[in-house]
Amino acid sequence: MPIIDVWAQHPTRRFIQHDMFDSLRNWSGTSLPPDQPPLSVTVAAMDAAAVDLALISAWYGPEGALISNDEVAAFVAESGGRLAGVASVDLRKPMAAIRELRRAVTELGFKALRIVPWVWELPPTDRRYYPLYAECVELGIPFCTQAGHTGPLHPSEPGRPIPYLDQVALDFPELTIVAGHIGYPWTTEMIAVATKHPNVYIDTSAHTVRRYPAELVAYLKSHGRGKVLFGTNYPMITPLKALDELDQLGLDEETRAMFLHGNARRVFQTLH
Repeated sequence: MPIIDVWAQHPTRRFIQHDMFDSLRNWSGTSLPPDQPPLSVTVAAMDAAAVDLALISAWYGPEGALISNDEVAAFVAESGGRLAGVASVDLRKPMAAIRELRRAVTELGFKALRIVPWVWELPPTDRRYYPLYAECVELGIPFCTQAGHTGPLHPSEPGRPIPYLDQVALDFPELTIVAGHIGYPWTTEMIAVATKHPNVYIDTSAHTVRRYPAELVAYLKSHGRGKVLFGTNYPMITPLKALDELDQLGLDEETRAMFLHGNARRVFQTLH
């Protein structure tokens, strides 16, 4: 069965060595490589779990690009069709951010925009996001973001699904929103927002199967089976580790297919 990973990174040295990930390593036991690995390492990790395609994201924060859009484009080009690009932008420069997003989609072929609120300590309702939401609608791409608490030592409040993502979905009903990391510990809020809004989805990145909250599993197996997408947050979690014990969820064949690839192809409509 095909598998698409909707949240991954091929890390640069700047990304790996950033001190914001120190606390994440300490409490999660994550072991990152000491330097930027060759792309073959990422592809091999995908192969080990039979992942066909991974969406890899750029990372921009107040200090600049930890993984630039052009670096992501180079990784995608080198991958032979195994990777697809997700853009990021600098929220501090609104017009430059819009132009960069447009370039990433129309020239580099990227499939979505991702902004991680805790990096900026700005919730998704902040005015700096809103021109980008309008541009995502015009470009026909999803807005991807993180929902839930933070492993790094940054405030978790910007990751609350209610009121922030709920309000964005109300203001931009044409915007497709993919909320990564399940929304824990506000998983019930995240499910409520995804159920309420036709264009809001949840991805399971940053969680292994054994750590899926019971309410998410129940949602996935019932009225939410068209709403949940598989993600890893590689290199923090490898695909093999993320998929371990998937059989124990007891998903029927159709639900399993929707979770592992079908929902991703529908949500990211420009994927081939």
